[in-house]
Amino acid sequence: MQQQSRVVVVVRHASAEQVGPTDAERELAPGGHDDARDAGRWLAAQGVQPDHAWVSAATRTVQTWRCLADAAGWGIEPEVDRGLYSAGPETALDLMRSTPDEARTLVVVGHNPTIAYLASMLDDGHGDQGASALMTSGFPAGAVTVFAFDGNWGDLDPASCRVVGFHVGRG
Repeated sequence: MQQQSRVVVVVRHASAEQVGPTDAERELAPGGHDDARDAGRWLAAQGVQPDHAWVSAATRTVQTWRCLADAAGWGIEPEVDRGLYSAGPETALDLMRSTPDEARTLVVVGHNPTIAYLASMLDDGHGDQGASALMTSGFPAGAVTVFAFDGNWGDLDPASCRVVGFHVGRG
């Protein structure tokens, strides 16, 4: 099978309320909605148009996705995955490897510390050095890293992607 040029977007959910009925049911704070919409507008300006998305089943990640997608003008429905809520970076990477082959651009919305570790793990060190430095200096709520990946989803491995952009939503 021929390798394809792909885009991987790793997103930490936007700022959430400190309390909820359960941790998984915590909602975005009012500013979190604004931050996620800002990140969605930034992604649209970068030309990101996903055709697949993995989103943690937690309320705040689903809400982050909705704000991102609405602001960016994306019409796809994400795959909401309960396992992504508590997944470590290796498990999240395994999930990403199961992305359908026809997908060219993938968005993953999850939680720290997994998302920050995943982003650092994917970075091959040969992309945008400024964006990489910002990404590794902190991955706050609403942070987004865009990667370029040359390969098939099943070949996604540590140090297999180039950072092409980093943004923290601040609406």
